[in-house]
Amino acid sequence: MSGADLAIKRERVLGILATRSADRLALTSHAAVSWYLDGARTHVSLAGDPVLAVLVGADGDTVITTGSERARLEAEELPAGIRVHEVDWQTPLPSAWADAAGVLTEADVAAELRAARARLLPAELGRYRALGRETAAVLTEVLAAADPARSERAVTAAVGARLLERGIDPVVLLAAGRARLAHRHPLPTGAALGDRAMVVVCARRHGLIVNLTRWVRFSRTDGAETDATARILEVEAAFFAATRPGAEVSAVLARGSAAYGAHGFDPEEWRRHHQGGPAGYNGRDPRAVAGLPDRVQAGQAFAWNPSAPGAKVEDTVLVGAGDDPLEVLTVDPSWPTTLVHGVPRPAELQR
Repeated sequence: MSGADLAIKRERVLGILATRSADRLALTSHAAVSWYLDGARTHVSLAGDPVLAVLVGADGDTVITTGSERARLEAEELPAGIRVHEVDWQTPLPSAWADAAGVLTEADVAAELRAARARLLPAELGRYRALGRETAAVLTEVLAAADPARSERAVTAAVGARLLERGIDPVVLLAAGRARLAHRHPLPTGAALGDRAMVVVCARRHGLIVNLTRWVRFSRTDGAETDATARILEVEAAFFAATRPGAEVSAVLARGSAAYGAHGFDPEEWRRHHQGGPAGYNGRDPRAVAGLPDRVQAGQAFAWNPSAPGAKVEDTVLVGAGDDPLEVLTVDPSWPTTLVHGVPRPAELQR
C-alpha cells in the first residue's frame, strides 16, 4: 500500500465530512472500501457483499469485520496499525455504528464520494496501467490461438484461467460467436465461434476494473461489417473528443450519442445499450446518463462502449490534463491497431 496515497484519500473524505458538518462516514461498498484501503480485496464471494466496512472520522479510521475474516485481513489486506472492530459473524456490519450520531452513509454523499475517488493517484495509476496491459495481453494470447470450432464457453474459460493466474478477477466474461452477435450482453454458451466472434472482459485487481472488447475473424473480410466497424470508431471518437477535464459527463454522453446519426447509424441506436462512462473501482462509476452532475477530471479513467448490430468498440482510457491526449490503458502492442484521430484503436484480429 502507498502511505502517500492513503493520506490523500483520507484528506478527501475528511473534506466531505467538513462540508456536511458530520463526524464520520461509513464506507460499505466494494468500490469505496477498496479505494479507501488502497486496493484491498473486499470480497470472499464475488456475488456477495463486502466482508468489511470502514468508519472514517477525524479521530481516525476503524475497520469493522467479523472474527472469521479478521486475521486474514490484518495479515494480507489492511494497512499496518489500523483499528479493527470485530463483530460476530451473525451480526450485520452496520450494527457497529447503528446507534452513533453524526454518521453519514455512502448514499448521503454518493456524488461527492465518486468525485473523491475519480482522480487516480500515482500508486493507483501504476497498478491500473499494469492491469490494463496484462488483461489486453490475455485476450491477445487466447484469441490468437482460437479456432472457429471452439465454443464461446471454452474461449471465456481460457481467458478466465489466464486472468486468475495473474491475480486478476474476471468480473464479467462475455462471448458471442457468429450466431449470437445480435446480443448486446452475450453470456457465453456452448455455441461455436464460427467465422466471426466478439469477446468482452471486465477484469479487477487491487479493486480497479478495466473494460475491453475484442473481435476476431476466421473468414475473408466483409465489406459491410468493415464499414460498420469504421463508423462505430468514429462514434467513439466523438465520445473521446468530448471527454475533457471540466466537461459534464452527461454532456459527453449527449455529444457521443449524437454521433450515431452523423455516421450512418439509426440516431436512436444509443438507446439500445448503455454507452459506458467513468471507470475505476466500479465497472462504470457510474454509467453515464442524462442529468448526471459529475464532471470529468484529469487523471480519471473512462470506458465508453458505443455499439450497433455487429459493431462495438471498448477500451479503458485515462484522461490527461488540459488538451493532452487520452491514454489507452488496455492496449497490447501485439494486437493489430488502427489510428483514429491520433488514438490507437483495436482492429479486428484476422485469423
